[in-house]
Amino acid sequence: MKKLTLIAVAVAIAVSGCADMSPTQRGTAQGAGLGALGGAVIGAMAGDRKDAATGAVIGAAAGAIAGNVWSKRMESQKRAMEEATQGTGVQVTQTADNRLKLEIPSDISFDTNRADIKPNFRPVLDRFATSLNENPVTNVTIIGHTDSTGSDAINDPLSRNRAANARDYLSARGVSSARFTVEGRGSRQPVADNATVAGRAQNRRVEIFVAEPAPQTQAPAR
Repeated sequence: MKKLTLIAVAVAIAVSGCADMSPTQRGTAQGAGLGALGGAVIGAMAGDRKDAATGAVIGAAAGAIAGNVWSKRMESQKRAMEEATQGTGVQVTQTADNRLKLEIPSDISFDTNRADIKPNFRPVLDRFATSLNENPVTNVTIIGHTDSTGSDAINDPLSRNRAANARDYLSARGVSSARFTVEGRGSRQPVADNATVAGRAQNRRVEIFVAEPAPQTQAPAR
């Protein structure tokens, strides 16, 4: 029981993470901590202290892998997209859950009340399609957003059509349509004040997330 208490403390520290950790490092620490706790609990339930300690070690290793799925391929893709979008206003980041995120503002992606892709968005999507084809195991989520002008009856399908058109453009360049999830969130998730022209422009955007599937782990035979 004492060991479980110590492990629980370690988990609390790992889950909170250090302020100067990168998202990748934080994911590894959190995964390791939660995996250790899970493995220890399973071992303790079996009534064996040795099993609890062994389970903690195995769980920590498995959790570290599961918590850190940001591979070299993903890092390479991030760098490629940073280079391809430099100076365009597109933001390329690594999220806290180790996904690659592209945030494309309205002056690049779509005109007001339109879902057709603007000419200056096409080179970004062309380079993005190339990077996706180079890393074919990833899954892609495209989310369209609008400003608050108009009703939900207009904004919801408009936001979805924007995301769907981006998907279709990428699919036409060889990216399997099975890799995509498309969502339209209308005006429900603003990032700026809809009361201003500049704020509404920021809210008319498309977000693209790229994620690798979590690795499958298997406990060793006993």
